[in-house]
Amino acid sequence: MKTTKYYIAAITAYTIWGFFSLVLKPIHDYPSLDILFNRVFSCSILMLLIVIAFKRKKVKETIEIFKALPLKEKRKTILLNIGGSIFLTSNWFTFIYVMNHVSVKATSLAYLVCPILTTLLAYFLLHEKLSKTQWVSVGLSISGCLLLSYADIMDMVFSIVIGLTYACYLVSQRVNKGFDKFIILTFHITLAALFLLPFYPAYSGPVPTEFRFYFCIETIAILFTIFPLFLNLYALSGINSSTVGMLLNINPMIAFALAAFVFHEEIGALQIVAYSIIFIAVLVFNSHLFVSLKQKYIPVSK
Repeated sequence: MKTTKYYIAAITAYTIWGFFSLVLKPIHDYPSLDILFNRVFSCSILMLLIVIAFKRKKVKETIEIFKALPLKEKRKTILLNIGGSIFLTSNWFTFIYVMNHVSVKATSLAYLVCPILTTLLAYFLLHEKLSKTQWVSVGLSISGCLLLSYADIMDMVFSIVIGLTYACYLVSQRVNKGFDKFIILTFHITLAALFLLPFYPAYSGPVPTEFRFYFCIETIAILFTIFPLFLNLYALSGINSSTVGMLLNINPMIAFALAAFVFHEEIGALQIVAYSIIFIAVLVFNSHLFVSLKQKYIPVSK
């Protein structure tokens, strides 16, 4: 299948993000803004160094492509990329704050809400078509999220804020085509760093001195930011944002398991049922893929 590589990219990205709490929790005693500042600045520096060392030809090509665009398309491209950077920065800050000061479960719920929001935004804004089976999947996801919000309504409020920022990022980048994905991602993160730079002197805490902090930050920058975000953008170039959004459910399912078995957060029967419903929803949404794979790899007996 032509789309298999895009599915693999999305699944890999969201599986990696599912384990984010393992590297974020060890530095939970640091302020959320300090973690955000260091994460964004570190990512920006690393990506700019890579671009300067290996991507100078691609930068020239990207500039030429942009210059050749009609004025209307230039404005659209600028808005998509500035908006993408704002959505990404907002998502990172709210995610770090909620994980370190509310609960891991709340961030897990956010990325269960996000696929629903992404699917709805893609349907209304991008006019992406959904089959009846996929609408059933969306309904199952909504019912699972409602069950979870019944247990803690404030978790749902925080989750909607986190989920909406990333849903907006996914939908905006679905139509941001024609440019090298690494260059685009470098622009998003560098612009995010420039947004945050004026706030750093006033809102940053004392400069961390522990090796643990910098080890976690660099791990977050490389393994949990640059690599999965690149895979995410690559996936969006080949499959619908609603599909990418629904695959995002892999992330919170892993995070939920970590919350229960690693961080020993209290997990009730209601939550187990809700997550089971959402897991079934993911399978239903992508059932057409399983059918296609079966037809491709399992010969039909005559």
